[in-house]
Amino acid sequence: MTDSGFQLKGSVVTTILLEIRSFSLEGIVTQLEKKIAQVPNFFNQAPIIIDLSKMKRGIRIEDFEALITAISTLGLSVIGWRCDPDSLPVWHAQVSIALLPASKARAINMAPVTSAEVSPDVVVKTVVEEKLIPQATKVITKPIRSGQQVYAEGDLIVLTQVSAGAEVLADGNIHVYGALRGRALAGVKGDTEARIFCKSMEAELVSIAGNFMLSDALQKIVWKDSAQVYLADEQLEVVPL
Repeated sequence: MTDSGFQLKGSVVTTILLEIRSFSLEGIVTQLEKKIAQVPNFFNQAPIIIDLSKMKRGIRIEDFEALITAISTLGLSVIGWRCDPDSLPVWHAQVSIALLPASKARAINMAPVTSAEVSPDVVVKTVVEEKLIPQATKVITKPIRSGQQVYAEGDLIVLTQVSAGAEVLADGNIHVYGALRGRALAGVKGDTEARIFCKSMEAELVSIAGNFMLSDALQKIVWKDSAQVYLADEQLEVVPL
């Protein structure tokens, strides 16, 4: 019997990974608040996974539950946690969120542009699931509206605009033949040769292979003009076209 009331499909989901190396609830909250303030739309109700795999010392269940509550209060949705299987805490079965297995997805480092802002104890990343599908160029002819996400296994070509609050991702290059007002992440599986091209740079965030820059920095370089974004010597470069 076929049930036509629903259909199950796979999807590409950008998930935030909070990698904790040493525990300080106040320090973690402070770092997250700074990042959320930079790109509030990106973090609003975003799914987040807490990763304890690189913690050198243990953590009490009371502190872990307090962390979950604090993260949720910031407007993020905690969907699970990870830990080294050989270092599972004795209380792991009592946690209110799911214990997730290690992922084969690529982790994209979301370190801030200014290295002085990096905390050695807390690293925030995004995770984009891998799909073993041959690369292909995707062409979008309609505007990408706020809240929409478009992903291409190869290059992505958008013939119109990307609205604020929208997100475009590609394993390869991203071309936007209109205003880029949302977020654009190229080379999401680590391709450092990927580039972003747009007719009008007004982005909330641009990223190449995990290296990213926010709108406040973009406005000081190229704003509301044609631009390209690329990596040079592990530094993100934004130049006029």
